[in-house]
Amino acid sequence: MQVFRGFHHPGIAAQCALTIGNFDGVHRGHQAMLALLLSEARHRGLPTCVLTFEPHPRDFFAHKMNKPELAPARIATLRDKLQELERCGIDQVVVLRFDEALASLPAQDFIQRVLIDGLGTKYVLVGDDFRFGAKRQGDYATLDAAGQRQGFDVARMMSYEVHGLRVSSSAVREALAAGDMDGAARLLGRPYSISGHVIHGQKLGRQLAESAPGAADGFRTLNLRFDHDKPAAHGIFAVRVHGLDGKDREDGGLVLDGVASLGVRPTVEDAGRVLLEVHALDWPAALVDRLGPGEAYGKLVRVELLQKLRDEARFDGLDSLTAAIREDVRQAREFFAQQAATHAAVRRQTTRDRI
Repeated sequence: MQVFRGFHHPGIAAQCALTIGNFDGVHRGHQAMLALLLSEARHRGLPTCVLTFEPHPRDFFAHKMNKPELAPARIATLRDKLQELERCGIDQVVVLRFDEALASLPAQDFIQRVLIDGLGTKYVLVGDDFRFGAKRQGDYATLDAAGQRQGFDVARMMSYEVHGLRVSSSAVREALAAGDMDGAARLLGRPYSISGHVIHGQKLGRQLAESAPGAADGFRTLNLRFDHDKPAAHGIFAVRVHGLDGKDREDGGLVLDGVASLGVRPTVEDAGRVLLEVHALDWPAALVDRLGPGEAYGKLVRVELLQKLRDEARFDGLDSLTAAIREDVRQAREFFAQQAATHAAVRRQTTRDRI
């Protein structure tokens, strides 16, 4: 999949089948739309293209009005969004910077400058609530009328539902905010995950190990930066980590169980930056020998957030924090033990059914 910042690039497709949106989370509704786009593109012999925006338009307007509370909580980083779009088979993604110039562009100018002149759109698929252009004056009817005049096809996909619930990024955000990781996974079609490169932290694990031996060590702590200050999920989670050996689970890669904090770490840091900090429950000796101390830094990993254990909290000091981590680890181990028991029971039942 090719990714372009803007559309003034020599490698961009001359014509395309297009869909437009923020695609935060790339949930099952998005996936259904992208599958339809792929089908229509194949029939027309066109490459598929997703047009998306950074920052999120609501982020832009929240900042413009100095009302940060209006900005949406972010489900995914741009990296994770692009990765999911690639998994859905999209040929190219165009990321447009959402700024004052784009926000004030009239709907008809957006069609001419972006869709026709910029992207060579021959087919465009949008959702049932699609709006565009200055003051959101453009809608499906505007787009359809322009298509009839200027020679491109326009289609609309109605809402996608799961068990009577409309699948949307808002619904995913609500599930994550409530700590309903199973509900979020049903809407996403996969466990909620965050990926990124392991970065250096404050070496807090070493301090904990010195103050309470056995509580943690520096090598077991993996820090990932979440590039938005308002994540949709927050708190302490039982997690699974993929990619430390350079392979994901689908490729037979190593999977580590862990406990993680997603938030601003109020006990030890006042900077306000959002980190996903993961403590591996058990670190295989073979992996330690292969990587060597500290060589996890820079590795690209993916962390699945499977079960919320508690909200983030401020503690009086490292002793209280250490005690809380011990309890988090105990609960995470209990969660994974229950998962293993459930899977074993399912396998036994499947075997009996085959016999």
